[in-house]
Amino acid sequence: MSMMSDIEDGKVATVITKDLSKLGRDYLKTGELIEMVFPDYDVRYIAINDGVDTLKSENKLMAFKNIFNDWYARDTSKKIRVIQKAKAHAGKPLATHPPYVYKKSEADKNQWVIDEEAAAVVRRIFQLCIEGNGPTVIANILTADGIPTPTAYYRSKGMNVCNQNAKTKRWDMATVIHILERMDYLGHTVNFKDYRKSYKNKKLYENPKENWLIIENTHEPIISQHDFDLVQEIRSHKKRRLKSGTVSPFAGMVYCADCGEKMYLSHRKNERPEQKHMRCSTYAKEQDKCTVHYIRACVLNEIVLGELKKLLATVRENEEDFIQNAMSNSVQRKSS
Repeated sequence: MSMMSDIEDGKVATVITKDLSKLGRDYLKTGELIEMVFPDYDVRYIAINDGVDTLKSENKLMAFKNIFNDWYARDTSKKIRVIQKAKAHAGKPLATHPPYVYKKSEADKNQWVIDEEAAAVVRRIFQLCIEGNGPTVIANILTADGIPTPTAYYRSKGMNVCNQNAKTKRWDMATVIHILERMDYLGHTVNFKDYRKSYKNKKLYENPKENWLIIENTHEPIISQHDFDLVQEIRSHKKRRLKSGTVSPFAGMVYCADCGEKMYLSHRKNERPEQKHMRCSTYAKEQDKCTVHYIRACVLNEIVLGELKKLLATVRENEEDFIQNAMSNSVQRKSS
């Protein structure tokens, strides 16, 4: 807070507010400021409507007023949550601004309509992903083609709804991923994607997907369910490229037997080829959630190669049966 910095630097002699609630509605912090911080820095505090002046006398009701202000803030927060919940279940979006591609209808501010100029960009992003391009490659393509980023696009329309520090000249991987994962483009309203732990805490926390409230078919979609599902399937098998530029042939296909999460190729500097190994992604992040285990890449190569040799030997011995089974499985997949 700039005021606190000025107080600590000795630049402030008196703090004046209309009433105690303007200093703060958290009675503990307000009390700390008035009873401890201000006296330590010889700062006089005046709350005009509440008749508080720390230079003249102590107001015995001040502590109670601070508590009442805190109760008021708590009650207001509770009422707002009830209203927001009712609004969300009615299929109305809780977001202040529609996602990139949509804009508010002039007839009904709770209804989103398609912004065709931005929609063309998002459709292209999905198509590029379906064609096999990763988020970084897609971002580079859009940047090279001079496509405005969402932030730049908003500002060109006279809107200032994004982070002031957001990139405006270059697309980045995070923006592309965010677009590829948005269910709003299916025509659904997605509420409660984030939450606050307390009315005193302004920080937003990401809500698990199982706690989202999804109301289907509330506005016109720009992406088909087929294309969206296809992109999610492609993304679920994404391969992580190492800093060296190489991609493990087993990326996205090896899973931990204990926790079920993916295993990644660990590549350390000055590591010999026979020392490269795949380790559990869960243990790498949170060691209390899984156990330390790994498999060397060379061992995995030998296991897979051995199984392939067995399969080829079986095919040679029973070539007609193998072809018949393969054709039968292909027909079943098409019919399903």
